[in-house]
Amino acid sequence: MSAPKDDIEASSAPLMEHLLELRRRLIWSIGGFMIAFICCFFFAKEIFNFLVVPYQTATVWAGIDDRQVELIYTAPQEFFFTQVKIAAFGGLFLAFPVIASQIYKFVAPGLYRNERHAFLPFLIATPVLFLMGAMLVYYFFTPMVMWFFLSMEQTGTGGQAAIQLLPRVSEYLSLIMTLIFAFGLVFQLPVVATLLVRAGLTSADGLASKRKYAIVIAFVAAAILTPPDPVSQIGLALPTILLYEVSIIVARMIEKKRAAEALGGDGAQAES
Repeated sequence: MSAPKDDIEASSAPLMEHLLELRRRLIWSIGGFMIAFICCFFFAKEIFNFLVVPYQTATVWAGIDDRQVELIYTAPQEFFFTQVKIAAFGGLFLAFPVIASQIYKFVAPGLYRNERHAFLPFLIATPVLFLMGAMLVYYFFTPMVMWFFLSMEQTGTGGQAAIQLLPRVSEYLSLIMTLIFAFGLVFQLPVVATLLVRAGLTSADGLASKRKYAIVIAFVAAAILTPPDPVSQIGLALPTILLYEVSIIVARMIEKKRAAEALGGDGAQAES
């Protein structure tokens, strides 16, 4: 009766080691996020002022830059919770290298050396591409969207009512965070496509043959992920389609490299 019990204890030991390792990685990840959260909350007003810059750029485009940019909050706790959201969003962004490194350290022991070398570039490319999408939103699409909304104002002359845009701080933050998240997510398309090609789940020809479906899905996703205005929806759909074409090019490069390596391996075997 003792032998089966010993077998059970021996088989459970690796599981306990994995759970302890998982707990250690989670503690490091949560700790990194909390430190980044506290730092971002301390500078939440400065971060919010930085996020308002695209709105100021839009006023220049609309020709009303002589007017002071104003945002309001209509509930006593609204701006506080807005700062909490800023701290959470910024904390997650700043802590991503720590979280990604902990994920890699947890997964890496179970991978072969060539798999680790293949996995690491994607871990680096993910935040870089997300940052590229966020920069595109910050410097171009948010000013363009805000310019679109500012163009609907009325001056109140000629018997018309004066209509002026006074966005709430929470709604403006929600708008720019939604755009950053949407573009950052879309910019991961080359990473996802490359992983699928490397795993053998799709090919460059397969991606090319699904191009018409990808275009439809791009516009549907843009309608879901962005505010209900045509500027931001078209602005997200077009880069998505462009990134899909980039994914096809990258997939072809991977397939050519794989074919060249296979040809080189066959040549080496023939010589031996």
